[in-house]
Amino acid sequence: MRSNEEPMKRLFVANWKMNSGRAEARRYALRLGERIGESSAVPSDRELVVAPPFTAFSEASDSRGRWALAAQTVASHASGAFTGETSAAMAAEAGCRYAIVGHSERRRLFGENAESLSAKLVRTREAGLVPIYCLGETEEERADGLTKDVLLAQVETLSQDPPGAELVVAYEPVWAIGTGQAATAADAAGARDILRRALGAGRDLERVRLLYGGSVTPGNAAELLRGSGMDGFLVGGASLDPDKFADIAGV
Repeated sequence: MRSNEEPMKRLFVANWKMNSGRAEARRYALRLGERIGESSAVPSDRELVVAPPFTAFSEASDSRGRWALAAQTVASHASGAFTGETSAAMAAEAGCRYAIVGHSERRRLFGENAESLSAKLVRTREAGLVPIYCLGETEEERADGLTKDVLLAQVETLSQDPPGAELVVAYEPVWAIGTGQAATAADAAGARDILRRALGAGRDLERVRLLYGGSVTPGNAAELLRGSGMDGFLVGGASLDPDKFADIAGV
């Protein structure tokens, strides 16, 4: 883990979702490594993370440390008779540094709620992983002017998370995920301001990075990053192409 004095880097996370097996992961890692070059070629102000399926952790990893691994989700229990689940400790043992918690697809498709997400945050911390906590409003909530209310309610899930620990929060408006309709820089900046004010009430903001996610591409990444004030991106579809992910991350 970083010391409190070490500055936080911009963070770029490739969330593959349920795509790419072991052979594809090997090819991806080889190509991404070619794009980056030597370990020293990774800009000192940024960090790369790849979140492959559990089965491809080994193939997607980089022995030279040019990017880290993240689990796309972890179980809310530490161990036990939970067929099909993978614990945070297992993800850490497999080489992960991060775990994505609360992605909108997990909330919407698998019914994850504040109670289960709070438990997942605890398990993530117990395993020594850094959570990438996702939140964001739906199209209907946005149209009804409820963006702030939704974000504040979802931030409340972090109330019991250690206030001095490193944390990543990803603003992913549901209406922008996989739709090709990215938020504007102003949309993302507005969410950033809401989240910083909410988190600043009880956390060390020097230990928090705020990301944007939702239809990020090489074509809009620079403008979004520059105009939003965000600390990086959680990238979905575009991250399946190592060249596009490298372009978005600026490596």
